[in-house]
Amino acid sequence: MTVEIPQYCMKAYALFFSRHKTADEFRQSDLDWLVSASMRKKIFSLLLRAGWIRKNSWDTYMCEDPAKIVVGLFDFRVPGIIKNSKRKYALTGLSAIEVWSDYSYTQRGKEKSPYFLKVLKKDLNYWKSLFNRNSIPNYVNEGMNIGEYVILAPADRFDCAEKDGFNVDTLKETLKAAKSNKIFEYAYNYMRRKYG
Repeated sequence: MTVEIPQYCMKAYALFFSRHKTADEFRQSDLDWLVSASMRKKIFSLLLRAGWIRKNSWDTYMCEDPAKIVVGLFDFRVPGIIKNSKRKYALTGLSAIEVWSDYSYTQRGKEKSPYFLKVLKKDLNYWKSLFNRNSIPNYVNEGMNIGEYVILAPADRFDCAEKDGFNVDTLKETLKAAKSNKIFEYAYNYMRRKYG
């Protein structure tokens, strides 16, 4: 798993990679004359956590392959995060249509992968914090990004059902959403045939 890093970390990675590629070890001391000790620790911590470098021994590191890093930036991580969350949620709207239609309608690709998530208003800060900690762009009610992102739809209360290991809007609510737009006609008909 790799995640985006700040520009100053990317410059440090570029320096390490230009000097050592993926075959040679380096140490934190490589940055001694460039940045302060606290900044050096921050850079290494971020690069390790984001998956751009790996620890080779207790004091040496190696660069990950840039091709692996770039591809890893588009890994699907949201499903695992929401399945392991501690608060109530329901995939809603287009995400619910996707799940209930057994993915006969798919809204995602590596380049754009939105998840529409209904959450309780009182839990909104929990969800924002959870996604921020995992470097997942998230928005309230609307937003857009490259790759994975989450649109949070706060509600006072809601009902949901379990489908394929996810909490999802009820089938009735999902059918109503699918019926409201011709784009989802195939998914709507699929759900009607499957569930009656």
